[in-house]
Amino acid sequence: MKKSINRHFRVYRYVFYKETLVDFKEQFWSFLGAFIGIGLIALLQSFQLPHLESIFLIGSFGASSVLIYGAIQSPLAQPRNLVGGHVVSAIVGVTVGKLFPDIIWITAPLSVAFAIVAMQFTRTLHPPGGATALIAVASGTKIASMGYLYVLSPVLSGCIILLAVALIFNNITSKRHYPVKRSRLRRSRRRQIKKRFQP
Repeated sequence: MKKSINRHFRVYRYVFYKETLVDFKEQFWSFLGAFIGIGLIALLQSFQLPHLESIFLIGSFGASSVLIYGAIQSPLAQPRNLVGGHVVSAIVGVTVGKLFPDIIWITAPLSVAFAIVAMQFTRTLHPPGGATALIAVASGTKIASMGYLYVLSPVLSGCIILLAVALIFNNITSKRHYPVKRSRLRRSRRRQIKKRFQP
């Protein structure tokens, strides 16, 4: 058991250490991907809805950009986590907001807490998802009035734009591969799940 824990710790430490060793080319592609991903969402906002609040540019997309363009090997940055984490959290946030309208001291913590559990349950853990749930209940009347349309736009539509850009810019060079299909972290996670559910 102790050897297994040490081995998993070494794998995590290796992955996170590797993420800090970023050369200039990696920084360039991270910058370009984030610039174009967020820029496209902002462009859509400015052309389509110039007279409304900036509802397409929710803050959690900035945090997602750090992961999917700057830490592409992280399990939390993979497409399932990006899209699933945001969508699940948005559904949770809107639902909590409808159940407890205008009680921010209940809706804010409940939305984030339930979003975390929902993402864990669906295996779509994505830290910016917590912010997506919080935005649904704490961003004023414009987003609150959208109801479940908030899940489709800006959340799902924004995620699709960010993901499409990530799939292009994270696979341009031979050193960048996204999504990560054969990471040691994923293999170790699969082994843990098989052991847990084997009779």
